[in-house]
Amino acid sequence: MNYWLFKSEPDAFSIDDLANSANQTEHWDGIRNYQARNFLRDDVKLGDQVFIYHSSCKNVGIAGLAEVVKEGYVDHTQFDPEGKYYDPKSPQDNPRWYMVDVKLVKKFNAVLSLKDIKTMPEINEIGLVKKGHRLSIMPVQEPEFKQLLAACEAI
Repeated sequence: MNYWLFKSEPDAFSIDDLANSANQTEHWDGIRNYQARNFLRDDVKLGDQVFIYHSSCKNVGIAGLAEVVKEGYVDHTQFDPEGKYYDPKSPQDNPRWYMVDVKLVKKFNAVLSLKDIKTMPEINEIGLVKKGHRLSIMPVQEPEFKQLLAACEAI
């Protein structure tokens, strides 16, 4: 099993949106960075655990936990000329962008803030705490996942 952190602006899609989705499951679309795309297409697997992280908001941090219930498949939003994720340079026969489906496991009682995460001495490998790492999909090593999960459940 792998562990991940998926960032989302809660104005666009929040942990509450996931909780209110049919079967508390939703596709994770709109990723338009090649490295993040590669993670979704090649590395994110069925059963992987995913922190849902709220970014670009007042309360930045880890808001909940989800599980991957469908591995990488073609992001259909890239082909919709009316959609905000439309990519006119992505051919149907060789699509650029992929997505996965995630299902809510748990919404935490409170958001574990980035400020608090940065004070945890054992959290130093995740891209979230490194300068210049701004990917919306990032791997989390198992020891850090366990530490972050314990911190999330303690608040």
